[in-house]
Amino acid sequence: MMKDELMSGIRKICPKELYEIGFASLSGLLSGSWSEYSYGISLARKLDDRIIDEIKNGPTVAYYDLYNAVNDELNRKSDEIVSLCRRYGINALAVKATVDEQELDGDYERTLRYPFSHKMVATRAGIGWIGKTDLLVTYRFGPRVRLASVLTVEPIAEPGEPIDKSYCGDCDLCVRSCPARAATGTPWDITVDRDLFYDPFACRRFARSISARNIGREVSLCGICVSVCPRGMR
Repeated sequence: MMKDELMSGIRKICPKELYEIGFASLSGLLSGSWSEYSYGISLARKLDDRIIDEIKNGPTVAYYDLYNAVNDELNRKSDEIVSLCRRYGINALAVKATVDEQELDGDYERTLRYPFSHKMVATRAGIGWIGKTDLLVTYRFGPRVRLASVLTVEPIAEPGEPIDKSYCGDCDLCVRSCPARAATGTPWDITVDRDLFYDPFACRRFARSISARNIGREVSLCGICVSVCPRGMR
């Protein structure tokens, strides 16, 4: 009964029309300050189709504002879920949607890898897979989502069936549409390292250049591959 009430509370915080929520077993997958947590909740917040559809040649001001607003919303929702879990005696920790620049270290600059992956939690929860331009592609919303995670020490719901491989098939529209030529077209699975199918440095260089031109801010934001993916189109 307690977990039914907790689940109901989570659904109220993250309504179904805007959120895909998945539950994952993460035993043995986390290290460092996250190692005590064996379970995760993946929060995938749908982005506004109208704004995504307008992305043709890189980010727009509306997309930049949406990106930041949804990140802020996800951070608030994650904190609300943590508070709810703790009221029911469950140890929980929120992992923010986007890491602040000051929290990144030299290892990140060398590799563009952060020790925690929202996409890993989402694939373990079974709500999507990794596409050819390294986006999470969800069943419901395609790649038109932003992600956050909540970690728990015990399961709140039955974990989803993990996804271990891509379901993009032969589609390579995102690869062909990428101005940075950052993707090779190799499909993802859990045995394939990111660097074998996607160059994050090429993506970041182009994104910072095009965002400076389009919106007057040099940020790692583009959006073209998000907008062209057939899985995300209405």
